[in-house]
Amino acid sequence: MSSSLAPPSGGRPVTSSRLPGLVGLCLRSLATAVGLLLAASVLIFAGTQVLPGDVATAMLGQSATPSAVAAIRAELGLDQPAILRYLSWLAGVLHGDFGTSYTTRQNIAGVVGQRLGNTLFLAGVTAAIAVPLSIALGVVAVQWRGGLVDRLITASTRAAIALPEFFVGYLLIAVFALNLGWFDSSATVYPAMSIGARLWAIALPVATLVLAVAGHMTSMTRAALLNVLSAPYVEMAQIKGVSTRALVWRHALPNVLGPIIHVVAVNLAYLVVGVVVIEVIFVYPGMGQYLVDSVAKRDVPVVQASAVIFAAIYVGINGLADLAAHLANPRLRHPR
Repeated sequence: MSSSLAPPSGGRPVTSSRLPGLVGLCLRSLATAVGLLLAASVLIFAGTQVLPGDVATAMLGQSATPSAVAAIRAELGLDQPAILRYLSWLAGVLHGDFGTSYTTRQNIAGVVGQRLGNTLFLAGVTAAIAVPLSIALGVVAVQWRGGLVDRLITASTRAAIALPEFFVGYLLIAVFALNLGWFDSSATVYPAMSIGARLWAIALPVATLVLAVAGHMTSMTRAALLNVLSAPYVEMAQIKGVSTRALVWRHALPNVLGPIIHVVAVNLAYLVVGVVVIEVIFVYPGMGQYLVDSVAKRDVPVVQASAVIFAAIYVGINGLADLAAHLANPRLRHPR
């Protein structure tokens, strides 16, 4: 029996020998992700240890006696060597235990679960709007390149990229919350809210994030498509009379899925990791707000937990993007 599967029409036969290559890619990506996360955990733990000041003194106040400070340090395990504290913390993280908050004395994992869910919901709604909108705008701009539509889309995306997120957020609050009164200035959500009420509450943060990421994704999509449209096979198709619409949708877009996937992945990682400013502006109860509050209170375990979760999400999204780009690119799937 032949080891080759039925070849697609006009394509090369897909043999079972390709499968080990894909499995090897997955294993290499997994090993890289584990190594990056391990390095990130070291940096995160070391960074929180070299911060100025003393946690015990911050908890008790400047008037605390030396004996009280020593008792708190012993209770928190701060009197142990740094390497032992790191290994103990890492072992807990690997088992899903992020420790206990210094300020609230609550289990961090329980609080992080709800906060992370809120952040992922905000990022997910933003991605559901921004990704298809950006790709569509990029395709439309290329289809009408050089015309008024292309110039309007290009100017709009450049303006969106140039405006800082905090400025856009405060501007939306001033216009739609304070002047028009359509939305609340704070995006307050809680578990018992209906999906409609939750979507209405996060309308302004979502609009801010869409403007922040859509401009970059649209520009990169347009640039990638223009690069493919200058290829010889596209010029040959134009000579044969293929319409511009067919050139863009049937010939150019499938060949730029790899770069587009990478651009989308970077922006999705930003949505999850870079929402700190947006959550603070709109007082949104997500991971970003939780991290900022913990930094202000010098709640080191919460800061460490938030940072390692953000790092895991960022590495994970980029690793999945590499695999998706590999699967979407025939030249990577079928190397010569």
